[in-house]
Amino acid sequence: MSERNTVLRSMHDVGLAAWFGGSLMGAVGLNGAAKGHSGSWRDNAQIASDGWAKWTPVNAAAIGAHLVGTSGLLAVNASRVATQQGVAASTLAKTVLTGAALAATAYARMLGKKIELASSQEPQDSEDAAGSFDTGKAERHLSYVQWLVPALTGGLLILSALHGEQQRPAEQARGMWQRARDMSPHVPSGDHWPHLRG
Repeated sequence: MSERNTVLRSMHDVGLAAWFGGSLMGAVGLNGAAKGHSGSWRDNAQIASDGWAKWTPVNAAAIGAHLVGTSGLLAVNASRVATQQGVAASTLAKTVLTGAALAATAYARMLGKKIELASSQEPQDSEDAAGSFDTGKAERHLSYVQWLVPALTGGLLILSALHGEQQRPAEQARGMWQRARDMSPHVPSGDHWPHLRG
């Protein structure tokens, strides 16, 4: 495990940081500022929609970089996932959380597009919006989902920190020894080996 994977780690970490930070800033800063901008719902919704539309391509690139980095790191650490106790469980949790964060991000963007259409200055857009969906319901759902995305990506940051801890040499040795003990009851306890404790 001495090889370096700087590019993959950078893609994983920078992509996730942008995904988390952008979603949190959008919920707190952009949506908060737009909400109190004026007394007109349409003006406020347009400001928020314009801001999210500009951020979306950057967010998509960040998510793509994170997924490439994640896939690459999983490939190079496949043997550790299979042999070190605890790594497979945290990897599975991270995979599930990533899927949930992707779904929440896609749903938030879909709701945002609906509100963007409803607040458009083009009469045809607002007419289409009025006839195809409930704007109030879309806003209510978005008010919850906007916080779900940073919560899920924040969870991914915590699991990434756990993965970093699991890569310490002492943690790898302990985890692999425990996995070997689980597979063969004849292997002695790690308590017999001082370097596997603490």
